[in-house]
Amino acid sequence: MMDTHAHINVSRFAEDLPAVINRAASAGVSAIIVVGVDIPTSRAAVAIAERFSNCWATVGIHPHEAAACSPETWRELETLAKAPRVVAIGETGLDYYRNYASKDAQAESFSKQLALATKANLPVVVHMREAYADVHRALKQAMPPQQAVMHCFSGDTAQAAAFIDLGCMISLAGPVTYRSATQLHHVAKMVPSDRLMLETDCPYLAPVPHRGKRNEPAYVRFTLNAVAQGRGVASEELEEITDRNAQTFFGITSLRTAVSPGDSHR
Repeated sequence: MMDTHAHINVSRFAEDLPAVINRAASAGVSAIIVVGVDIPTSRAAVAIAERFSNCWATVGIHPHEAAACSPETWRELETLAKAPRVVAIGETGLDYYRNYASKDAQAESFSKQLALATKANLPVVVHMREAYADVHRALKQAMPPQQAVMHCFSGDTAQAAAFIDLGCMISLAGPVTYRSATQLHHVAKMVPSDRLMLETDCPYLAPVPHRGKRNEPAYVRFTLNAVAQGRGVASEELEEITDRNAQTFFGITSLRTAVSPGDSHR
């Protein structure tokens, strides 16, 4: 399995990061994509990917952080994007639910990161909340050749179909295990096999039976099982499909099935 979106680069994992990564490996998680949301977490994602052989990094500016960007932000992000184990730009996108930054600031940040991804020949990890039309428009203008994954997708089947038509991947997280998430259950069934990926978005949105607790990469198994059950396929079959999709999307050619705190690149 791969956890294609994990925030193990935040303070909630500061005290037990090696144990978290080992629990993931013991649960069969062969790769973790560590996601940056600002410059400090992007630096941390790169450092974790350099330290642990089953981790890769993304670097980006979350829409919540868009108002704080400066010319230095963009210079450093471009530098970070050149690190050998960086496999995507993001988490970027638009969030009109929280609106911690203005729509104009978010749009500028998103546009700059789409351009950086094209320049760096990297895919994009997209955050979208109550901003479907503007995200769709931005991606449509940027692609092809832009590749994108709609991370922790929370839209409906029509929205999913529209992004799939653009060539996007759809990534599902812990909420698909919630009984009340009927809309997501329908999405999980309709996404074509070659466009589906899985994630935890940890430490947030822990799946059942860990809902309400700190999420971690080992728990991607529960999301896998729920989606497999909803699609009427064996978990092993879906694991193989989603792993292949994620490896292709992020350009990862080999996976490790075990790791220890000493198993590093240093």
